[in-house]
Amino acid sequence: MQFIDQVEVEVEAGKGGDGVVAFRREKYVPAGGPAGGNGGKGGSVILIAVDNLQTLLDFRYNHKFKADDGKRGGPKNMTGAQGEDCIIEVPLGTVVYDANTDEILGDLIEKNQQFCVAAGGKGGLGNKFFLSNRNRAPEYALPGLEGENRRLRLELKLLAEVGIIGLPNAGKSTLISALSAARPKIADYPFTTLIPNLGVVRKPTGDGTVFADIPGLIEGAHLGAGLGHEFLRHIERTRVLLHLIDITDSDPIANYHTIQEELKAYGRGLGERPQIVAFNKVDAVDTESPEIQALAAQLQELNQSPIFMISAVVGMGLDALLQEVWKQLDQLYLIDKQKLELETLMSNPLSS
Repeated sequence: MQFIDQVEVEVEAGKGGDGVVAFRREKYVPAGGPAGGNGGKGGSVILIAVDNLQTLLDFRYNHKFKADDGKRGGPKNMTGAQGEDCIIEVPLGTVVYDANTDEILGDLIEKNQQFCVAAGGKGGLGNKFFLSNRNRAPEYALPGLEGENRRLRLELKLLAEVGIIGLPNAGKSTLISALSAARPKIADYPFTTLIPNLGVVRKPTGDGTVFADIPGLIEGAHLGAGLGHEFLRHIERTRVLLHLIDITDSDPIANYHTIQEELKAYGRGLGERPQIVAFNKVDAVDTESPEIQALAAQLQELNQSPIFMISAVVGMGLDALLQEVWKQLDQLYLIDKQKLELETLMSNPLSS
């Protein structure tokens, strides 16, 4: 499946139906008065978030959407039918921008969440509406209003709690395949992963946590080098970053600095995001050797937290790594809960 995470679309809501001029014509009612009905409201264009889509590929060749126009009013005070809404399904995590102003209009992060991106035009008023003591037989009505017309940019930002980052060939795809049922393409050359891969990893409690394998970042990724510029946005929603470093590389410490600099340069708080750092491919080295121990000590000093030794390909050290992931996520959940309780208390001080 081709992965598309950014598209532009045109949406046009329906025009409101016109009001009509009509008069009541009945036997024995010589002056029935105005009876022209209002026009129906035009249909709106509505986005709805669904969980069975993982990409914006459907919009690649179909990028114009129009809702139905409202129907014209009728005699005998009959209101015209409302135009049918145009419902567009988008993946969870879709951010909606105004393509002309770059303003964020909406963020669809919950299943079945709806967002109206173009409102239908109001129906015109029939002559019945203009009846007054001064004008007993109005012979005019109003046309329906035009619906909104917009050009939008849709961006997909994956909803994953844990983002796996690192240079190409650090073993990210191997790790996500070892932890979950995801089966990404794996090979021993750079940029094997061309799209983000999602995998659900089960906690000891049975709950599922979504991990995302973000395609290889390289130096200059935030400026468009390599693949990182295309996929850095998918790390924005993650709560914890799992940073893999290939211990068999010629300079693992330099690799660590490269990724840190790219996260800081991209901004949006990625440089301050909680990180768990792990040396991968330790099955290929002697972890007790002075050289490896010195590398681990140096990296631990830089990261100010323990460094994990794992081998995704043979499953070594993964249990300890996951325990740290669950620990950090639980701490973040607790902080969120405390913030919510404090906000509730501040908004309702008398309730305490």
